[in-house]
Amino acid sequence: MALRINKLVGGYGQLPVLKDVSLTVEPGQLVGLIGLNGAGKSTTINHIIGLLRPFSGEISLNGLTIEKNEQEYKQSLAYVPETPILYDELTLKEHLEMTMLAYDLDPEQTWPKAHRLLKMFRLDNKLTWFPAEFSKGMKQKVMICCAFLPDVKLLIVDEPFYGLDPLAVHDLLQLIEEKKKQGTAVLMSTHVLDTAERYCDRFVMLADGRVKAHGSLEELRQSAGEPDASLDQLYLQMTGDEAHE
Repeated sequence: MALRINKLVGGYGQLPVLKDVSLTVEPGQLVGLIGLNGAGKSTTINHIIGLLRPFSGEISLNGLTIEKNEQEYKQSLAYVPETPILYDELTLKEHLEMTMLAYDLDPEQTWPKAHRLLKMFRLDNKLTWFPAEFSKGMKQKVMICCAFLPDVKLLIVDEPFYGLDPLAVHDLLQLIEEKKKQGTAVLMSTHVLDTAERYCDRFVMLADGRVKAHGSLEELRQSAGEPDASLDQLYLQMTGDEAHE
């Protein structure tokens, strides 16, 4: 399997936000990570990408752990954050060049791929622009272009649809499908449940830092005893108690 989280306890400072979280994402699979605000989605992602270190438990990516081989581990994943993070003093072209350096990519082989992504997101005539010249949606597209440059084992996208126009959402979903066919494991945190229902292979529902339910849509329906329920209905049912605590 690509990503394996086993009995993860973690959080900020001395406060455990995640309590015994276990989940897997297989190669070629898109898993939706869903839950209320404060359920632990971003904390889980921050542990996976190495911004936080677990109190206990283990995170491995194709058998690698960040403790044993940090560089190889981090080069095995790419991340599209919910809020774009760009360097004010770097142009779009320089952001792409920095990504190539970070992943040890051959520029000659990688630029054709970069130009395809830039054209797809209508950024191909903005290589000399600085972040101050971009809208929020355009900044998000820059992050997507950078994340899709390397061929990684795990791709993480955190609330990727906010700020994107409908055409960009379609293009992003197309790119995710291409990555899946290449064997990339994809973990997507999202509140856009109708889109998640159509595209995700499996789901992990978090509530209060714990995995409340996991599995395919059919498995979630069976677990809830609701054979015809939508993901939105299952989400409301499974998180209802949490919302009123």
